[in-house]
Amino acid sequence: MHGTEFDDTIVALATPQGVGALAIVRLSGNNAITIANSVFKGSDLTQANSHTLHFGTIRDGEKVIDEVLVSVFKAPNSFTKEDSIEISCHGSMLIVQEIIKLLMEKGSRLAKPGEFTQRAFLHGKFDLAQAEAVADLIHADSEAARKTAMDQMRGGFSKEIAHLREELIHFASMIELELDFSEEDVEFADRAALKTLIENLLMKIDALIGSFDLGNVIKNGVPTVIAGKPNAGKSTLLNALLKEEKAIVSEIAGTTRDTIEDEINLGGVTFRFIDTAGLRDTVDTIEAIGVKRAKEQMEKASLILYMFDVSTEPVEEIKKTLNSLKEQPIPFLAIGNKMDLVDESTKSQLENIRIHPLVAKTSEGLKQLEDAILDKVNARELNTGDTVVTNLRHHQELILTKDSLLTVIKSIDSGISNDFVAQDIRHALHHLGLITGQITTDDLLENIFSKFCIGK
Repeated sequence: MHGTEFDDTIVALATPQGVGALAIVRLSGNNAITIANSVFKGSDLTQANSHTLHFGTIRDGEKVIDEVLVSVFKAPNSFTKEDSIEISCHGSMLIVQEIIKLLMEKGSRLAKPGEFTQRAFLHGKFDLAQAEAVADLIHADSEAARKTAMDQMRGGFSKEIAHLREELIHFASMIELELDFSEEDVEFADRAALKTLIENLLMKIDALIGSFDLGNVIKNGVPTVIAGKPNAGKSTLLNALLKEEKAIVSEIAGTTRDTIEDEINLGGVTFRFIDTAGLRDTVDTIEAIGVKRAKEQMEKASLILYMFDVSTEPVEEIKKTLNSLKEQPIPFLAIGNKMDLVDESTKSQLENIRIHPLVAKTSEGLKQLEDAILDKVNARELNTGDTVVTNLRHHQELILTKDSLLTVIKSIDSGISNDFVAQDIRHALHHLGLITGQITTDDLLENIFSKFCIGK
């Protein structure tokens, strides 16, 4: 669907499913106001000014369904840039269903997932990268995620991509011009300048590609395992972190990827602790991870916090475990808990093997450990102000852009004809255009917006 004209009016619940104090039902389309007006008794919505609120009742004939507040937004001054209505009703799902059913009987249809945002994009409210950031903003569960999504929704990332495209388009047009005058053997595009431009663009694109690891941390949190022998202090550490930071805790089945035990927000980053009961109950040292479930959970982690009870575990055993930890690919921090119970000689030995000292029971050493955790996931980079890529689709298109630009450089160096250079530049422009939506396909839009919630 590439057109910007829509003949139908869509309706959906915009607030979460379930009983609550209030719910909001959205309508958008050419007939949104007249359809809403046909079931509303209060004032004449067709005569209302944009951005006004109206109190009244929704009625099915003489039957009053609910008392409501209706918000009127007239095109183009609405989220979708179409005439839009938001009906704020009481949060009973029965009431919501009756209102939506009534609005559908009067001529609207149920919206598809993401269709409100899709219409906003197709009407030019924002580009595709900004549209995708709407979903990220709604799902943001940390300050870093909110800040990054807000920056992208406001066009920060899009401006970077637009600037890259503009520079490429200039040279592409020069090469195309040379092709038009090929018989006259005229050169409009300076090959050396083009190569310099491509190299500069590659540096910028490499920086964006490299930011994706950090972006993934911002968007999805850091899957974290706390491992160690039984009674090493895992629960005590979690409780200490929670008490110190007054962080978010949720005992939820997080996503299909992880079984979440707790979520903790440190320094604006969400750390998602994976349930490692099997590992916790069965492992003496890291070599003993033979339990299949424990291995699976360890592999899901992006960070391992390995806790030692230094009051009972010999230093030599700790060294063996550390050597085994170094052989596995996942970043880890070694934590020496119950440091208050060891003598000075043992403390000195532990310092030499770089164990973070901690007394989880009293939170002594906790702040230093939090700093070490944030450093381990490069969380300090969150406040640099640089653009961060958080979307896998954008990351993949940037890699394809890079491949095309590397081919351009090879073509210039080997003196290949303008036809091929122009083609490679067009490929790069195509992939950049797919990020922001200058180039779209129905399949692309369907894939992106189908992952949104209905009503978004």
